[in-house]
Amino acid sequence: MDNSGAGSEIQCPSCGQKITIPAEAPPPPPPVTVPGAHADAGHHGPSHTIASSAAAKVEMHLKVPVHDKPGEILIAKPKQAELVSKGAAKKVRIRTIRHATCIESGHDRFDERVTEFLNQIGETDIIGIHIIEYTHFDVSIQKMMDDYGLVIVYRG
Repeated sequence: MDNSGAGSEIQCPSCGQKITIPAEAPPPPPPVTVPGAHADAGHHGPSHTIASSAAAKVEMHLKVPVHDKPGEILIAKPKQAELVSKGAAKKVRIRTIRHATCIESGHDRFDERVTEFLNQIGETDIIGIHIIEYTHFDVSIQKMMDDYGLVIVYRG
């Protein structure tokens, strides 16, 4: 372990306050023996719970920077102009793409249609994409069929 910087002060990269680099933690204290306990060679557990706890072994002295401004000022809130520039002025829209409607002449075009639509609206305008499962009546085979699709929520 490199102790060359122990005790020196540096500037915190995130808040700019000065902090002190702590020295290496002192070695753990020797095990505490409880009077009347037998020194059993087969017993390797701690003889005293508090002395063997993690808190007793690790002792660090860190200086926590204190700010003179309230926390609300430290957190910047986006300005209204920034929200509008990111597409907030566009209306929220929904597009449902069902797998059954993407079968053309026996060819499954579902992936192509979804890709084409997503490219049209652009990645920045996508709010959410949700998978749906539904049941529909197939007239050609006279049966109820389970199918899937996507509901795309976007700004446009």
